[in-house]
Amino acid sequence: MDAIFNRLRNLDAYPKINEDFFRRTFSGGLITIASSFIMLFLFFSELRLYLHAKTETRLIVDTSRGGKLHINFDMSFPAIPCSILSIDAIDVSGEQHLDIKHNIIKKRTDYHGKIIEARPDNIGAPKIEKPLQRHGGRLEHNETYCGSCFGAESSDDECCNSCEEVREAYRKKGWAITNQDLIDQCQREDFIQKVKDEEGEGCNIEGSLEVNKVAGSFNFVPGKSFHQSSFNFLGLFALQTSDHNVSHRINRLAFGDHYDGLVNPLDGVHWKYDKQNVMHQYFVKVVPTIYTDIGGHTVHSNQYSATEHFKSVEFGNSLSIPGVFFYYDLSPVKVTYSEEHVPFLHFMTHICAIVGGIFSVAGIVDAFIYHGQRKMKKVEIGKLG
Repeated sequence: MDAIFNRLRNLDAYPKINEDFFRRTFSGGLITIASSFIMLFLFFSELRLYLHAKTETRLIVDTSRGGKLHINFDMSFPAIPCSILSIDAIDVSGEQHLDIKHNIIKKRTDYHGKIIEARPDNIGAPKIEKPLQRHGGRLEHNETYCGSCFGAESSDDECCNSCEEVREAYRKKGWAITNQDLIDQCQREDFIQKVKDEEGEGCNIEGSLEVNKVAGSFNFVPGKSFHQSSFNFLGLFALQTSDHNVSHRINRLAFGDHYDGLVNPLDGVHWKYDKQNVMHQYFVKVVPTIYTDIGGHTVHSNQYSATEHFKSVEFGNSLSIPGVFFYYDLSPVKVTYSEEHVPFLHFMTHICAIVGGIFSVAGIVDAFIYHGQRKMKKVEIGKLG
């Protein structure tokens, strides 16, 4: 047994020195204090990194198919009344939504941006109930009739019981309404009067859109849009000959839900025009993003970058109309962010490396100073002798 213990003693990598042979120095004490402070500083630095999550970023190819893209917006137009401001969306698949009203809130504002009235986008009187008779008579004489579409009916059974339904029927035909005063439904709803009453006002429009996850555009235009023939065409049929100042401010524009650290580059962008009839275009590149926090909660959202262009508009050019247009496209690359803690074993490894490394370096420095001082003393003694 003694032989085994002796062999184990020979394997000791830390031989013990008798205290009688120790020699403590002033420089060694200073080095010990300095190295201790450095060890403590680095230890707490590593502890802080361990306790706080770090964000790992990865780029992968977006292999998802289909799905929807949620667009949240809040924009202010100080020189366009709410009555004539409309929003349209169209994508490369051919799907389009004209004069969108669902999930849209318009706020009438004065010249200084103070809110006059806030309401869902549903201008006009309530729709008439199911008709009891076919086309004939005037609205003020019989509230239950089947209103005329003024030549835009697709069948004899089709009814247009509101100004909006007449406009929709004309859109389907690709026609433009030149005089709304001649349409009973529009007279009833006082659309023209509403436009006149809101003259000189501005509009704050906010809401959300749900569109196909393909390239497309959404537009804020002063007027109503329609679809013509077999191709996509956005044209103003309301107040086409009027001048419109499309000065605007983007209070918020986001493609998806918010997560910590998300930056929307167009938030707060403000353009003020002195001239009328400008077509302002934003070209947006949308990057799908997945964010996972330290608790495992995942948010599917999007980041984006944007460039812009604007030009003056001349009447008669059907492909260039005043308004604010957003053209978006999707990146094939997806970004993933994930919050993670440093593994405990890595933390312990770093601590051991800090303690051992500083202890070794401090020993080398102390030995260098100690032997240097002894050498100096020997030289001085030699000179004296």
